[in-house]
Amino acid sequence: MVANLQDTYAPNGVCFGCGPKNELGLRLKSIPSGDGVVADWTPRNEHVAFEGFGSGGIISVLMDCHGNWAAAYALMKAKGLSSPPGTVTAEYTVKFLKPSPIGKTWHLTAWATKVEGDRAYVSGDLRVDGALTATMNGLFVAVREGHPAFGRWR
Repeated sequence: MVANLQDTYAPNGVCFGCGPKNELGLRLKSIPSGDGVVADWTPRNEHVAFEGFGSGGIISVLMDCHGNWAAAYALMKAKGLSSPPGTVTAEYTVKFLKPSPIGKTWHLTAWATKVEGDRAYVSGDLRVDGALTATMNGLFVAVREGHPAFGRWR
């Protein structure tokens, strides 16, 4: 089992949300768990939207990155690959159910609901102290050679 997908498969990644090499990024760490991936992340004061609560933009970035890794991991497993294909977001929706407090650990979960060829449909959620604060659904696609994101995990 890998410690986290980003450090294992994309140690030179520069993505703002999950790239280990992005010093100013959020550095999300997605860990395989059952049929999906999980991550714990703690927002800081600069991630605020209004006093005491996190920015919807930051939540969206985290859930998009986490969904992308859930898709890449699901495609890797479904195709019997030794590393995940580079994936990009084709379609993505976030529903904000209640404000997410900062200064507490945010728990993200994402899982593929369907893998079809080079596509993975993913759902996910964000919980703070067990309370569901946001959900996501997305379509993520493995890119081919020639696409700017091809090989992005290397």
